[in-house]
Amino acid sequence: MATPASAWPDDPAAMRAAALAFDLKRLEPRFLDDPYPLYRALRENDPVHPMPDGSYFLSRYDDCVAVYRDAEIWSSDKRVDFRPNFGESLLYEHHTTSLVFNDPPYHTRVRRLLAPAFTPRALKALQSRVEALVDRLLDAITAHGRCDLIDDFASAIPVQLIGDMLGVPQNERGPLRGWSLAILGALEPVLSPEQRARGIAAVAEFKAYLADLVARRRREGSDDESEILSILIKASEFSGGDGAEERLSKLELLHNCIFLLNAGHETTTNLIGNGIDLLLRHPEALEELRREPALIDTAVEEFLRLESSNQLGNRRATRDTVLGGVALPSGSYVHIGIGAANRDPAQFADPERLDLRRQPNRHLAFGTGIHACAGMSLARMEGVVAIGRFVQRFAAIERDGAPVRGGRARFRGFLRYPLRVG
Repeated sequence: MATPASAWPDDPAAMRAAALAFDLKRLEPRFLDDPYPLYRALRENDPVHPMPDGSYFLSRYDDCVAVYRDAEIWSSDKRVDFRPNFGESLLYEHHTTSLVFNDPPYHTRVRRLLAPAFTPRALKALQSRVEALVDRLLDAITAHGRCDLIDDFASAIPVQLIGDMLGVPQNERGPLRGWSLAILGALEPVLSPEQRARGIAAVAEFKAYLADLVARRRREGSDDESEILSILIKASEFSGGDGAEERLSKLELLHNCIFLLNAGHETTTNLIGNGIDLLLRHPEALEELRREPALIDTAVEEFLRLESSNQLGNRRATRDTVLGGVALPSGSYVHIGIGAANRDPAQFADPERLDLRRQPNRHLAFGTGIHACAGMSLARMEGVVAIGRFVQRFAAIERDGAPVRGGRARFRGFLRYPLRVG
């Protein structure tokens, strides 16, 4: 029987050669399907791996944490790095204005303005809304006996919730997921002309929609305390008043609302899809979770570790430094291998094993340091509710065809995942 084209060789010398030749801009399909064997080879053979464009790929946990925790040496500002792919386009405007790709003081100011949406009190108020939404989706799936895990469940939850938080009317939410996928798809290591065009169009359409939504919200107001759009409007130039240095500009308001949808949608969709996929690939773990539903909290952490929704981060050195024993000059650009770090045996015992009881579990799925994901508690709560209720609702969950992965290096998840349930 022929070896599948996607399989990695079971040969240390061949894997070492593959690691030494690794280039994020020349990825093989087998890497997008299963990057973990190559991540292991990188950790073992070249953990601070130089690539042809002069950047470095990091695959060890300790090196990735060191970069995350030193925001003075390792900058998140992407104005230099996004120019080659985005030029002066709306993609450049968006990604260099959103919270995640900026340093203090801008990052600090915007994060402080977003904080009220993610307090324990705000999350507690949102949980009942998430539970009701999940139950409605499960009722619809039950009635049909089959579903697409992504379209009918995993992506529907964050899109509806972020839609609520932004005050997007129910009948206007249709384009949200498509906009998000197009904008985030433009962050891949290699950007095709088609991806670039889709991303630019998505930013233009989303920005125009939000400008109109903001105008309506200013006229009509909102009594919903969880509606972050109204909170941000009050903290923006739209409201006038004192403290202008602390206010969002109109452009910052629009782009950080886009960021909220993109970050909340992608992370949670992939967490739910990857989590249920892991359980189906490990039926003994699925049965364990059904027997002990209280394991769902540590199970979600393990899903985040083993199949991280976000696989890559990036930083640029502001001065000469040493990382993992390698001298890096000022300006060096590094790729933080989140998916690789989360399977590092120096941090996680038996790292390839799915362990629903794993503790401690200091994975890097949400980053760490000042740029740790602001919405991580919300994503965790959505994952706990969605995955926990899904596996308890159905005694039988089976694939109803071949799943289709997203085919991306930065964000790991599925585009389609047909299921039969009963």
